Formats: sequence, structure tokens, C-alpha cells
Amino acid sequence: MPSIGLIGVENSHAEHFIRFLNQEGRYAGFRATALAGGMDARSEALAEAGGIETIVDDASDLVGRVDAAIISTRDGALHRSQAEPLLAAGIPVLVDKPLATSVDDADAILSAARASGAMVYSASALRFARQVGQLKQWVRSSTGLRHLHVTGAGDAAGPYSGLYFYGIHHVEAALEVLGDSPLPDGIRVAAFQSAGTTVATVQLDEVVITLTFVPPHDGGQVGFHAGAVSADDLCNAEIELGRDYNAPVLNRFISSLRSGRAPVEPVVMRTPIVLMEKICAAL
Repeated sequence: MPSIGLIGVENSHAEHFIRFLNQEGRYAGFRATALAGGMDARSEALAEAGGIETIVDDASDLVGRVDAAIISTRDGALHRSQAEPLLAAGIPVLVDKPLATSVDDADAILSAARASGAMVYSASALRFARQVGQLKQWVRSSTGLRHLHVTGAGDAAGPYSGLYFYGIHHVEAALEVLGDSPLPDGIRVAAFQSAGTTVATVQLDEVVITLTFVPPHDGGQVGFHAGAVSADDLCNAEIELGRDYNAPVLNRFISSLRSGRAPVEPVVMRTPIVLMEKICAAL
């Protein structure tokens, strides 16, 4: 039975992956068998919930113990150091969003995968939300797209590499709607802040993309919303995330483990980091 190691147990997504893999057994033949993060109350609780017997300190300690790994560490700045030893050992890795928090780190992760031949995959779950898919279809059928906006939670002063933690959702949703077209040379990015809220604008040919990142507060956080304006029409949608919103990402990873083929080309994973880096630099 292919075994999967989980890194980043502090993230609620680890609970989702354990539920999908072990508690509900959605993927016949695949099971989470090890956690990396050291022995503490959180690790022990997750291990008990998932019937997981092995807990190690670091991601590198999973080498020789698992057939694949999922990194869901909240701070994407740690993803490179966690992914590289696994990929170098030929272990396929799912890197929960974001892939990295710099283009250099993203390139290093992709290079490590290419060098060993191990598969790596990373994606925001928002790409697979029903409303994002509907908006994508609307854009394809519209005439003269002029404006695309995505709004949701995001905090430039947040503890997990600022905007990257939640802001990557905005960026990947926008790129998904636009069909993941490569960013042109000389792309124009501007950003400003007001009372902690960050607004970034990106010019892509005749389309202006607006991304609004609203910091969470004690009462909660804003939901995700997206909309598009064409030359003669508009379409708006509140993006709903159900209990299983992380399942489509894991579905694609497991399918790739079975087929041996990566779900997307490396450029699709790299481009969001390029755009995020430009937004952060514009601030």
C-alpha cells in the first residue's frame, strides 16, 4: 500500500488530508502513515485520529519511510527546505499553497523535481471552486474582457510570509479564470494599502486585474468573491468553499501518483509565484 507522509501538522489542511486518506478511505491503496513535525499534543491528536503510528521531527526524516509526501506547512518560506530532500530522494510531493514565497525558491523546487524525475504538484483549492469554473466559462464566451477582480482575506503583515499565505488564492483564481496564460514581459503591477487592506492592480494587455486582500479580524474574515466585466456585460460570483474544498487538489495528486504524469506543467505552478513576488515588490 503506497504510504504518504504529512508535513505541516499545524495547518487545518492536515486534518482534511487525514480524513480523506485514512478516516474515509477515499483512495484505495493510499494511506497517510507518518507525520513530520515532532512529538507534541497536535501531532499526537492527529496520529490518533488517523491511526498513524510514525511521528518524526523533520521532513527529511520521511525519506525511506514513505512513498509520497504532502507539505501543508503554513509558512511557504519553509516549503523549499522541506521539499528538496524529499524530491532529491525521488519522492513525489504535493506542496499545499503556496508553492514558495519567492521565485528563486519556486525554481529550486521545480529544479529538484526535474533533476530526480520525482513529480511535484502545487495548487490553490480555489482553482477548483464551482464558481471559478463558471466565471472561466463566462470569460471564454464573452466579448472583449476588460476587468477581472478577486477579493478575499489576506494580510501583508501576517505571520506566514504576509500576503502569500492567503493571497496566493486570489492570484491562482485569477490566473485560472484567464486560462493560465504566460505573463508578458514588462507586466505592470501597482499596489497600495489602506487601513491594512491591500489592493493590487495588474495590466495584462487590455485586461485590468484587481486583487483585494482584506486582513482577517477577531470576528472572522471576508469570503472570496470574483467578478469580470466585458465590453458589454458583467458577471459576479461569491466563491463558496464547502467542507471538502481541498479534495480536488488531493484528487489530482493521487491520480498523478497512479499515472506517473504530473497534473500541470511547471510554468503553471511558477507563474503565480512570479506575480505574487511582483505584487509584494510593488508594495
